[in-house]
Amino acid sequence: MFELLAFALAVVALIIARKGQTQIAELRARLDALAVGPPLPASPEAATAPPTASKEAPLAPAAEPVPEIAATVTAEAPAAETTAAAAVEAAPEAAKPGFEERIGTRWVVWVGGLTLALGGFFMVRYSIEQGLLGPGVRVLLGGLFALALLIAGEATRRKESVAQLAALPIANIPAILTAAGTAVAFATVYAAYALYDFLVPATAFILLGLVALGTLAAALLHGPALAGLGVVAGFATPVLVSSGEPDYWALYIYLAVVTAASFGLARIRLWRWLAVTTVVLALLWTLPGLEGPQTLVAPHAFHVIAGFVLAALLVVCGLLFGPPIEPGRIEPVSSAALATYLLGAALIVIASWHADAAMAAFALLIAATLAIAWRAAAATAAVGAGAVLVALVFLSWVLRSDPALLVLPGGALPGIGADPLAGPVTTHLIAAAVFAIGFAGGGVLMQGRAVSASVPVIWAAAGVFTPLALLIALYARIAHLDRSIPFAILAVVLAAAFGLATERLGKRDNRPGLQISIALFATGTLGALALALTFALEKGWLTIALALMAAATAWISLQRPIPFLRWLAAILAGIVVARIGWEPRIVGDAVGTTPVFNWLLWGYGVPAASFWLASWWMRKRGDDVPLRMMESAAILFTVLLAFMEIRHAVNAGDVYRDSAGLTEVALQVCVTLAMAIGLERLRLRSRSPVHNVAAVLLAVFGGLGSVFGLLLWENPTFWATDVGGLVINSLLLGYALPAVLALLLSYAVAGMRRPAYGNGFAALALIMGLAYVTLQVQRVYHGPILAYGPTTDAEQYTYSVAWLICGVLLLGAGLLFNSQRARLASAVVIGLTIGKAFLIDMSTLTGVYRALSFMGLGVVLVTIGWLYQRILFRPPASRTSDATVDLNR
Repeated sequence: MFELLAFALAVVALIIARKGQTQIAELRARLDALAVGPPLPASPEAATAPPTASKEAPLAPAAEPVPEIAATVTAEAPAAETTAAAAVEAAPEAAKPGFEERIGTRWVVWVGGLTLALGGFFMVRYSIEQGLLGPGVRVLLGGLFALALLIAGEATRRKESVAQLAALPIANIPAILTAAGTAVAFATVYAAYALYDFLVPATAFILLGLVALGTLAAALLHGPALAGLGVVAGFATPVLVSSGEPDYWALYIYLAVVTAASFGLARIRLWRWLAVTTVVLALLWTLPGLEGPQTLVAPHAFHVIAGFVLAALLVVCGLLFGPPIEPGRIEPVSSAALATYLLGAALIVIASWHADAAMAAFALLIAATLAIAWRAAAATAAVGAGAVLVALVFLSWVLRSDPALLVLPGGALPGIGADPLAGPVTTHLIAAAVFAIGFAGGGVLMQGRAVSASVPVIWAAAGVFTPLALLIALYARIAHLDRSIPFAILAVVLAAAFGLATERLGKRDNRPGLQISIALFATGTLGALALALTFALEKGWLTIALALMAAATAWISLQRPIPFLRWLAAILAGIVVARIGWEPRIVGDAVGTTPVFNWLLWGYGVPAASFWLASWWMRKRGDDVPLRMMESAAILFTVLLAFMEIRHAVNAGDVYRDSAGLTEVALQVCVTLAMAIGLERLRLRSRSPVHNVAAVLLAVFGGLGSVFGLLLWENPTFWATDVGGLVINSLLLGYALPAVLALLLSYAVAGMRRPAYGNGFAALALIMGLAYVTLQVQRVYHGPILAYGPTTDAEQYTYSVAWLICGVLLLGAGLLFNSQRARLASAVVIGLTIGKAFLIDMSTLTGVYRALSFMGLGVVLVTIGWLYQRILFRPPASRTSDATVDLNR
């Protein structure tokens, strides 16, 4: 294991060294290019003489003539500067090293460094295999070899510095020797501890840590290669040295020292990658020991607090010892460093089941983050991260709540026991108040202080989001999502505070980000009012409140065209949709039994109206994804309102009934076709793809419901269904009305969609109309239940007569309105009648009914032929003679 570990460390060291030295070589090449002077001509004549061409040499572009020396001494200096600048710009790039140069200046050195490190390891292995040297001598020789490599690295570095060697893109020999030496030293100490038990864990821990810190110190002289090796070795040391009972205090004190050295080196050399690596490794070391309520909060809290303080001192730009930065700029590393330690503190709170000490440490870091971001804009993004983490911490508190902590006596504030401020509730109430005041106050006071727009916007977003999230979390934990007047009062107070902030900020001069911040505080006002309604009223009002909030947000986006507000309105609509997916009845069993005027009307009707109004406002600013989401939500709630009210009314309030009857299916088909007609008209004005697709989907659903639901599944001919009275019955609703609506739909899409689409619904109208006529005749002969009783000759004859009448009426309408579609429908109906006469009537009818059937059919057919000849398709000669008669008159 010793050899493998040493080999891995050496490889890592050399890889990092190669990357660092490549960067150094590029910088040296640039310095060489800057030091190159402009090329001078051999003589004035050569400079001014025009080029000559020869047959042997190709033509070259003519050089620009050099002006004669006629300037004064005062003009020579600017001319020289201009020439030098032009020479620098025109200097050719350094030629890339060839294969031989790469081998001689780079690869040999890198392989040599790796060979030196492995040589020491293999020597120790050979001595072990041959039994030549004892363990103590092996460790001693390993340490001496490491020391020799370190001395060689330092000596060569000083020699190169004194000799001032040219900056060539070659491998850095001193850095590679030093990296090999530190790797051997690290492996030697670890071997003395792990293989030979020469060192107790505490001593090995200290020695390995010193080697890592020494590597970081050497990186000041030898570049980033050693820095990477040192930080990895420093954070890996606790993994290599372990004991049966871990001492977290010793561990985190050691990690604080390593973190301080790494941050210090990153600050001195301005290595952002080193700071990021350190922060990530420090976060990973927060995870060991997080084992629930038994978590040792104090050492873990010390770890994140120490790292947070060091990051604030050395990493955050523009604060204390951090790097300088231009005012108003948000720097990613500064914000990410603080946010990472906040995440570590949040994990400690969650893992310890919200222990008071953990909450206190988390609150302390949140307050420090706000203070740091107040002074240094570079850390502003950490404010947003802190707001999200605060919400997540309180959300975990709600989800992991212990029911035994709270007694449920009922009253004005259901969910709070005799002592609502007992136990962890007190800590969280105090922390929530501090967080809400800190974020909201900072969000208001920061407006107008920054030179960039992003800084005040982040503060405003955090100031609005955090109080609302905390209020919801406390309400869920204490009131258990039940009606609560005190929480409603708190929501009204919060809405008043946001409204006051909106009013005050609106009176200020326009500054960077101010309009967006005003819109955010206005949205917070609406959100708090919606929560007040939710807390004060029953659970179903949450759906209504969110829907009204979405409409209000859309209106604000109309007044202040901020894209974020359009997305916020769409997101709120999505939340409402998800809410009804959880409980379609809105209020559960309390929906009521009164038809139409029940909770479904409010729970679906108010959101539908809100979404339609919001989409109308949003369309004034253009067509985009949020608008289409809002339009989809409006159509969905409108359809669901109709369907749910139909199910509620037909099934005596039981919307979960697992069967449907003829009346329910008929109502749903009629409503669907009617809404499809309305959307067809609406899409011509709005040109919305959502309205277009929804119209097609509803029309197709209505068609499928007519065929499979009404004609097949719920057809009263097949089931013992009571259709009602002789004329006013469910047949009128289930077949006649769908036929009329399908016909209207076919005319609504005429010329707007493909002919097959409109003709399909015209055919559906014809089928549903014939079905109504047939079933109505059946109702006359069989009574309210059509499935009972035999079919008599009179009934069969009546079917033929009724169909013929329908055909004649369609033909008359076609001739009167010059409608080819009506005439074709008449032909279809009469053709069906003829088929029935020859296929059914001839075999089933007897006596006078058979004769009357064929006689009546013959008369009708002859009459139809006469009408076609005399009115529709008259011969040309007849038309001419009629015209002559008219002229003579």
